[in-house]
Amino acid sequence: MARAFASRGDLVEKKVTFERLTDEAYAYSAEGDPTSGVIIGDDAVMVIDTRSTPVAAQDLIDRVRKVTTKPIKYVVLTHYHAVRVLGAAAYKAEHIIASEDTYDLIKERGAQDFKSETERFPRLFQAVESIPGLTWPTLTFRGFMRIWLGKLEVQLMQVGRGHTKGDTIVWLPKQKVLFSGDLVERGAAPYTGDAYLREWPKTLDNLRALKPRMLIPGRGDACKTPRETEAAIAGTQDFLRVLVQGVQSGVKRKQALKQIFSSTRGKMLPKFGQWAIFEHCMPFDVSRCYDELTGHDDPRIWTAKRDREMWNALAD
Repeated sequence: MARAFASRGDLVEKKVTFERLTDEAYAYSAEGDPTSGVIIGDDAVMVIDTRSTPVAAQDLIDRVRKVTTKPIKYVVLTHYHAVRVLGAAAYKAEHIIASEDTYDLIKERGAQDFKSETERFPRLFQAVESIPGLTWPTLTFRGFMRIWLGKLEVQLMQVGRGHTKGDTIVWLPKQKVLFSGDLVERGAAPYTGDAYLREWPKTLDNLRALKPRMLIPGRGDACKTPRETEAAIAGTQDFLRVLVQGVQSGVKRKQALKQIFSSTRGKMLPKFGQWAIFEHCMPFDVSRCYDELTGHDDPRIWTAKRDREMWNALAD
């Protein structure tokens, strides 16, 4: 029997956890769904990744309002994917911040990604009609930006390409708390359909060099100790390593993409098969890895049509 396309078979609501990690940092997670971060400063609140729709974002807002009445002044987009950015309108934030590379990706492929991801994740986009359109940053930066929430220092950084070319991390240097976006996953398969797979492991080494005490991953529960943080970073690197090795082996043998997908998935299934969205990610991951290893340095744009064609060719 053919597997359900992407996450169309994943219709069970997840249990939400809104967890205080430090006096300033909170994590919003939901059993492998995309996470969001919250930083509460002296005079304002910053939300990191918005959720998929304004209706979905309201649940996060309601939880924030139970712990503070300070205004949500900043929304940070760690990258451009629809499940991360399309809830932004709900916050009515003074500033929506992204890297210039993320802004460029929204211009180049944001509309296609909107249509693609609503097809892939029907449960996450149940209130799709509440989305007013693409989310556009009001502030952009390249490389580094420092923001003060009163006396609380927050650093926004690009430390290398990985999940996308625009990846942004949010770092609390005094507290050593890292919001990684989808550069790091915990118990969830990394989605590499728009990735730079040769560069991603080095980018993870750059995260490791910060020596974070806690880490809020793109998916999965927050890492509350240095040991848990290291395990999540190493686990993400391991997934990428096995993926690239599997595809590279097939390319060297001049196998067809479907053969490469089947053999690579088979190699990865024992170790990673229980990770959230593993079956969803694998066709996209293998396709992008094959592209990168055969001369497509930059990711091709995913459209709803291309999604279906690829899935029918590989996953059925």
